[in-house]
Amino acid sequence: MRAKSSHNLPTDSTLLRNWRRWESGESRPDDFYAPIIAAAFDTVTAAFFPKARPNRDDELLSATGMDTLEFIGRLRMSDVSAATLDAIRITAERLCCEYPIADPHELHTEGTAWLRRITSLLDGRLTLSQHREILVLAGWVALLVGCVDYDIGRRTTAEATRRAAHSLGLEAENPEITGWAAEMAAWFALTQGNYRGAIEAVDSAIDTSRQLGVGVQLSAQRAKALARLGERKEVENALGEGRAILERLDHPANLDNHFVVDPQKFDFYAMDCCRVAGEDRLAESYAREVIRNSTRADGTVRNPMRVSEAHLTLAVVAVRNRDLELAVDEGMRAFAGKRRSLPSLMWIAGETAREIIERFPGDPRTRIYLDQLRSLSAE
Repeated sequence: MRAKSSHNLPTDSTLLRNWRRWESGESRPDDFYAPIIAAAFDTVTAAFFPKARPNRDDELLSATGMDTLEFIGRLRMSDVSAATLDAIRITAERLCCEYPIADPHELHTEGTAWLRRITSLLDGRLTLSQHREILVLAGWVALLVGCVDYDIGRRTTAEATRRAAHSLGLEAENPEITGWAAEMAAWFALTQGNYRGAIEAVDSAIDTSRQLGVGVQLSAQRAKALARLGERKEVENALGEGRAILERLDHPANLDNHFVVDPQKFDFYAMDCCRVAGEDRLAESYAREVIRNSTRADGTVRNPMRVSEAHLTLAVVAVRNRDLELAVDEGMRAFAGKRRSLPSLMWIAGETAREIIERFPGDPRTRIYLDQLRSLSAE
């Protein structure tokens, strides 16, 4: 007791009350009494009064210096307001809707700026749900920027942006974004004549996309590749799979979004496959339907890139019918559109050129078409 002379000894009645509380488990002896009691029973303190194994949550909270309410509160704190996220969501949707009609260079500049703004939010304090949503929004805008990159001929940059979008989709666990990233890879391969590569890109994502709109697009890209490989039966199967997915989907609320697949777009896919397969009457029918559905009542065009390919389809049908005058006229209409996806346009226009050269190799009108095609490739 002399070593602890500074400790105020309790009265007998107080000590008795404390002893009863210790026996009942209501409390434990403090660091002064615990060794004395252990010595009275001829043992050591740790054996008589073992320390309870700490709860892992308590350890974590203790390490952070926060109590439970503060800890949970921190998980719910954010530097980003709901209004800010709503604004970004609306902007991402607007950018995706402007893809078919906006000047590609201006859209690329704006899309890149917004992608930078969105990803900068990841450096701030976010809730878990906000973090995931920002990854998703960044993924959609990255997909858009990658599409525009490819439209204007920036192949290397487009592929890098596509890969970035795919990574964002994986991190956000969003199969739509990863599906569209695969669809872009198939599109890139198709327009570069790598048809087997296009099929491999589709195969990498189709299993996780059969309940999604992008599954329709993936099936369509597979059908386009198979058509050029001469696999007629497989083309029908791929189109059939795409049609079946489309039938299961609800009708989309916003048909202007580039990453929304609607029933009218399916005619566009079928048109391409029928033209390549030599089914001219069906190809012509689909082409006229594409032009009709892409044209508003006031005569303005809502999907100029689809319309350009439809005119090239009509050009191919015309030249097969030995009507070169009409074929060249339809080709010039295809080239007149201001909004272009240059790789896609050059791909289909090149296929049209081969049809024209095969049937009218020395005709001056063939040279007119080819000269216009060369001027496009030089842009």
